[in-house]
Amino acid sequence: MPEQGLASGCAANVAGFSLHAGVMSTAQDRCKLERLCRYITRSGVSEKRLAITTHGKVRYQLKTPYRDGTTHVIFEPLDFIARLVALVPKPRVNLTRFHGVFAPNSRHRVTITPSLRNKAKQALPKGQEKARAQKHQSMTWAQRLKRVFNIDIETCKQCGGAVKVIASIEDPLVIQKILSHLNTKNDEVVELLPPQSRAPPQISLFE
Repeated sequence: MPEQGLASGCAANVAGFSLHAGVMSTAQDRCKLERLCRYITRSGVSEKRLAITTHGKVRYQLKTPYRDGTTHVIFEPLDFIARLVALVPKPRVNLTRFHGVFAPNSRHRVTITPSLRNKAKQALPKGQEKARAQKHQSMTWAQRLKRVFNIDIETCKQCGGAVKVIASIEDPLVIQKILSHLNTKNDEVVELLPPQSRAPPQISLFE
């Protein structure tokens, strides 16, 4: 797509993407930082400009009127909910999607991306080595678990050796059965343990 040009200051509008980096705040200006955080985390719909008509329809006041002078839009309740659902991102799906040679399955992606990687992990030509920054690979879920929650499941607690993941169970029903079995097994082990030793009897209690 052709470049649409840059705006004044630190704002840009290129290839359909807009970026505004002109607003900044110092570390000491907590009030401005709070306003900036509130603006970034604002919802997609303003409740102050949302109302219900006498006929039960949803009326939404536009922040900026359309070119034809329209200041309000009216929806059926079900249509308005459908519009809101469209704003919710799909789970486990990137908000920015690439097509063509930038697509994950493209065989040419490995030759044009800075990391020289694609989903197929094709081998590079001989003599072409990756730089230090290009050797970066995404962390596994085990590495993320250690980084975020400090839970290391890649090292054995007894011998200190490396642990190999043989299966990943994600079904809630299967997980519940395994945990219930382990709890029952722990109760049986506690029952089989010998009773705790008592203190030696005193030589004489009535001397």
